[in-house]
Amino acid sequence: MTERVADLIDQLADIAPGSRLDAIRARRLQAREHAQKSYIALFEPENSGGVPLLERFAVAAFVAGLHAEPATRDFYRSKLRAAADAPIATAIDAEIARGSTKGPYGTYPAGPLSREDTAGPIYRVSDEGQRNLGPRLAAAP
Repeated sequence: MTERVADLIDQLADIAPGSRLDAIRARRLQAREHAQKSYIALFEPENSGGVPLLERFAVAAFVAGLHAEPATRDFYRSKLRAAADAPIATAIDAEIARGSTKGPYGTYPAGPLSREDTAGPIYRVSDEGQRNLGPRLAAAP
């Protein structure tokens, strides 16, 4: 099990107890509670369901790294490094660097928004990443 995170959103957004943002979040207790329960279900489960914590943090670190929000990226990177050996953490960092881009990219169904269609790069795990991450983590479509 990992070290219990009291309130992930408060931690990542640096919301101080008693602050104005804390008061706003306090008015939405169910939202606050369920956001925290989602984190616990994903990263502190009673039963892993066959998905090891290392893989969960590897995916979270990769996605957070692509989004490049520093607090979230650093949080999941540190969790991955605590759960993984160095080659996996290093391989995730390398794949983040390979997969990072600026968007948005995509296509809309035919209609008025389709004029905003923008083709973008297609990410594939590198050969080296496949070797270092193993078949489950390198199975990106």
